[in-house]
Amino acid sequence: MLAREAFELVNTRLMHFDSVALIGPRQVGKTTLARQIAGEWSSGAKYLDLENPADRRLLDDPAAYLSTYASQLIVLDEIHRAPEIFQVLRGQIDERRRMPGETGRFLILGSASIDLLRQSSENLAGRISYVELAPFTTREVSRQSSPSEDSSANGLDRLWVQGGFPPSYLRDDESVSLRWRTDFIQTYLERDLPQFGLQVSTDRMDLFWRMISNDQGELFNAQRYARSLGVSGHTVSHYLDVLHKLLMLRVLRPWYANTGKRLVKSPRPYVRDSGILHALLGLRTMDDLLSHPVAGKSWEGFVIENLISSTTGRANPYFYRTGAGAEIDLVLEFAPGKCWAIEIKLSSAPTVDRGFYNATDDIGAERRILVHKGKDLFPMRHGVEAMPLHEAMNEVSAALNE
Repeated sequence: MLAREAFELVNTRLMHFDSVALIGPRQVGKTTLARQIAGEWSSGAKYLDLENPADRRLLDDPAAYLSTYASQLIVLDEIHRAPEIFQVLRGQIDERRRMPGETGRFLILGSASIDLLRQSSENLAGRISYVELAPFTTREVSRQSSPSEDSSANGLDRLWVQGGFPPSYLRDDESVSLRWRTDFIQTYLERDLPQFGLQVSTDRMDLFWRMISNDQGELFNAQRYARSLGVSGHTVSHYLDVLHKLLMLRVLRPWYANTGKRLVKSPRPYVRDSGILHALLGLRTMDDLLSHPVAGKSWEGFVIENLISSTTGRANPYFYRTGAGAEIDLVLEFAPGKCWAIEIKLSSAPTVDRGFYNATDDIGAERRILVHKGKDLFPMRHGVEAMPLHEAMNEVSAALNE
């Protein structure tokens, strides 16, 4: 999501909801965005970082503090550090609703969705809206490129290799970027997992995460991982759920439809940020990536994340696969009966398998799009439209605005 689009989306939600939760992994830019919104809030704003002991002390009596600034926007950063605040927020929101005239709002920031979603769903039902802030997308990078810069070579490739976390993408030195991502992974394992109260083995989680990386986009087989890790299938499924809720994995669910075909039921996990994927696999450069077996699946996951980001949460993503092998890499469901089938190819001169055509007929796809690594748009057989990633993102955005 573009920075300006994110700014406008959060502001719009704050106009219609008493509280907005801005969620996303660490270092993605939530605090920067929240401070910008707070700085422009017409009735004033208070920003509290709940990882800061001084700010935490201001909330020794949270009801009294929040009531004092009832007309202002209150930003609560790293809310998982003080989950008890959720119990107070419901009363504060109800109290503000009874006040005459315009009242303040709450902007809640969380580095992951686990505690945030659980606490808010229990205490703030009907009072909160969620916005997820993702790392940089290719559209954002291309718009920031200078006119003289070849954004395809310098922007898209760099974004794919180094990922969309700003501290990684903005590093000119590939080795420094990789070092940042390696440290980021270690921090998640050693600090964030315990901080969120997750009872998992750090070493096993590290190994599981790397195994998932090697199997990027493959069907998930819990028993195979369980045998390798020496744990139960239930434990492996818990590991998958943890990384999903920490927003590190995209667990793409299979499309279910009454097609009369035998459909695959296992999900497909993808490491959401391509840079994190490559760090887990020790891939520093484009040459490293293209010579690795994961290259095609890495590109597939990269495209999927960019396209899902373009939907701003207004389309449901799936994949489709039958027991006979008919397959669609990404199905975007915009509304019941309105879905697009998207094939993803790393080649700039792609071909389409018969299985894709069969699968699109199975689900009654409204559009059939092939996203490739090249720069050109061109038609293919059976109504398939081939296009580069940024064009596909534009098409998705346009469909949502119709």
